[in-house]
Amino acid sequence: MSLQPRFAPHLPARTGIERAAELFSPRVVQFKLAIFDPRSLLHQRASSSNEDIPTRPVEETQNDPRRPLAPSVRDDLASRKAAQMNIRTQVKTHSQSATPFAATRIADNVLDLIGQTPMVRLPRYLDREDVNLIAKVEALNPGGSAKDRPARHMIERALADGRLKAGDTVVESSSGNMGIGLAQACAVHGLQFICVVDPNAQSQNVAIIHALGGQIELVDHAPDGDFLAARLDRVAALLKEDTRRFWPNQYANLDNPASHELGTIAEIDAALGGQVDVLFVACSSTGTARGCRDYLRRMGRKTKVVAVDAMGSTLFNGNAGPRKISGMGAGRIPDLAKGQEFDDLVRVSDVTCVAGCRRAVAREGLLVGGSGGGVLEAVRSMQSELAGQTVAAIIHDSGSRYLGTVFDPEWVERELGICEADVRALAGLAPADS
Repeated sequence: MSLQPRFAPHLPARTGIERAAELFSPRVVQFKLAIFDPRSLLHQRASSSNEDIPTRPVEETQNDPRRPLAPSVRDDLASRKAAQMNIRTQVKTHSQSATPFAATRIADNVLDLIGQTPMVRLPRYLDREDVNLIAKVEALNPGGSAKDRPARHMIERALADGRLKAGDTVVESSSGNMGIGLAQACAVHGLQFICVVDPNAQSQNVAIIHALGGQIELVDHAPDGDFLAARLDRVAALLKEDTRRFWPNQYANLDNPASHELGTIAEIDAALGGQVDVLFVACSSTGTARGCRDYLRRMGRKTKVVAVDAMGSTLFNGNAGPRKISGMGAGRIPDLAKGQEFDDLVRVSDVTCVAGCRRAVAREGLLVGGSGGGVLEAVRSMQSELAGQTVAAIIHDSGSRYLGTVFDPEWVERELGICEADVRALAGLAPADS
């Protein structure tokens, strides 16, 4: 690939800037919660007559942003009793007819909750105000990550075409999130699941897979340190032991990118009316980035797709090296990634990912996973080029699964060789209170 990768630098923060609250015209749907307030039924004319207390229609009071929060109330016993009776009548009528809340869709099963994840503006993350940065929060899938999408799609497609049958066993290699998504899908469809992991897998992720009914197969030794190769060798051995075992092969299965083409990017495109200038996506198997790019090209969008990869990853002609943060990069080139090209490439270090996670919490109150921190810092490294543009960033999972690593200062100093004060400085943050 001729494209030369960028390397996300550590940027100092701009301080003393008043950020405008309404900087951009709203393109992401803004949801307002309509709360039924019985006090609104007590609103009356400024009259001392004994006529019935007038009330505004329920629908009007709920939708009018000018509705007073504390309307005046006639403070005499008779009026209060009449008001209470009126409230009971109105609430009964209200419950039998219209509701101020949007109807909640009832899912057929937990897998039916996958997708339609929320999007949120991040107006404080960058050092400049003229970039409309919007995050797609994939942690709010039921299994907690973007991997729920391909996990479900691969399993259900295999069930539909007969490659997989009820009672069979699914076997897959995973560092965490894909394993959780597959364990969840297998539980719903009555399948057994064996997840092959190595010592680098997050202990919390392994515990979740086990809690979802998955069997854990640990590979604790890897020739030449290539744990991915060792895991795949174990998968092959497990498949030979039983003909009723099925390997989805997330690294080569075209249903992986298809799930993102049908879901993730279609949701982003719809929410922003097709007006996305740049999309930033972390890469491992490249399933997410590939699916998003294919959708955008098919729809004729001019959106620029930026792949975010880890230093030490072999993707995109990279050089293999040590990597401590899972969820981004690859030790060997997956079949899905072979020959894939994107509009731009940014490589980020483990330390940069940690710095991004700290900054997302401090600036936006958003707990993102390691790859999410890397994606956000990739955006920040290019912010001068993004002025005046709408930028979407896919945040694959939550930082809640990295509390013992990325968010543990002792782990960061021990494994990455950098103290918390220096991490905060690289994130452009003030030193933490002592």
